[in-house]
Amino acid sequence: MGRDNVGGRRYAGLDPAERARQRRTVLLEAAEDLFGTQGYRATSVKQVCVRAGLTQRYFYESFRDREAALVAVYEKLIDGLRAATLEAIAAADRSELVDRGLGAFIDFLTADERRAKIVLIEVVGVSPELEVRRHAALTGFADLVAEMWLGAGKPAALHRMTAMALVGGVNYLLVDWLLKGAPERPAELLQACTMLFEGAKSQFPDPA
Repeated sequence: MGRDNVGGRRYAGLDPAERARQRRTVLLEAAEDLFGTQGYRATSVKQVCVRAGLTQRYFYESFRDREAALVAVYEKLIDGLRAATLEAIAAADRSELVDRGLGAFIDFLTADERRAKIVLIEVVGVSPELEVRRHAALTGFADLVAEMWLGAGKPAALHRMTAMALVGGVNYLLVDWLLKGAPERPAELLQACTMLFEGAKSQFPDPA
């Protein structure tokens, strides 16, 4: 990338804000690759910058510190995971909701083990603030599961607690898949999760 012109003028057709966005995107891609391969704790700011081809000055232009970069990568992945799941649900009829939604959720993480490593392992225990974000992400997926059962309206307490248990179970199954070197195929993971969800769903009447 070329040097910024003095006074905030356009350079190579881009204004300073657009160039900053480009640099942030490149840094995020580098951080995602390194956090998802060698791990967050083993990755330094300098390594991210070397991978991105940028100086540390530009890293701190975009992120307060290394944890802020991890948070940004995590939130990007969670947004992608939720979008993939919602898209699959929207295209499914009622009898396919569980299978399609779970399939999209599992496929998003298993298609690239770097995603799974960051979402399931690297963010755990980093800081109290990140634990709050991680819990909010899990709760968001649990609320989605409960709403699939109840339809519109606030989920009842029992539905929500059951949904939290199911989401936690899927999360742990994927952690186990990742730590064991991913011996199970995504189709086998989906089958196990579908059985779990359908068993729980059978205990609740269909929404009116």
